[in-house]
Amino acid sequence: MARWQDIEKDAPEFAKRVRDVFGAGKHKTLATLRGDGSPRISGSELQFEDGEVTFGMMADSLKLADVRRDPRVAVHSPSLDPPAEGEWHGDAKIAGRAVEVPPAEGAEPGSGHFRIDVTEVALTYLGGTPPDHLVIESWHDGTGWRRRTRK
Repeated sequence: MARWQDIEKDAPEFAKRVRDVFGAGKHKTLATLRGDGSPRISGSELQFEDGEVTFGMMADSLKLADVRRDPRVAVHSPSLDPPAEGEWHGDAKIAGRAVEVPPAEGAEPGSGHFRIDVTEVALTYLGGTPPDHLVIESWHDGTGWRRRTRK
């Protein structure tokens, strides 16, 4: 598995675009797995700091119990409608394993603080002038960055 800093080093322009798309809004969507294996999605905040992707959860939350039981997670960038005119920067996804880290000073007792050890990152947007095809850029642990298009 990779840390965010590994992706920044391997594919810096891609990593910057992903980070920009995640930065377009405060609330992201976090997917976790319930005890029975079914998916749960929850609103969450996420930060890129010191070469890591980090997030936190309130004490006693269901998503915190999910992640402590099964650390596999996926996070989707804020969902923003494409503008009527101009370039749409697309949407981005990060998947991997949540690794619990020590809480920041003053954190709520029992809350959870995590970094993501990344297995994959995807960025999807419209390409061409006029935009007439889908562009999928991705990074996978072990294979690196790749770009594909679809009509």
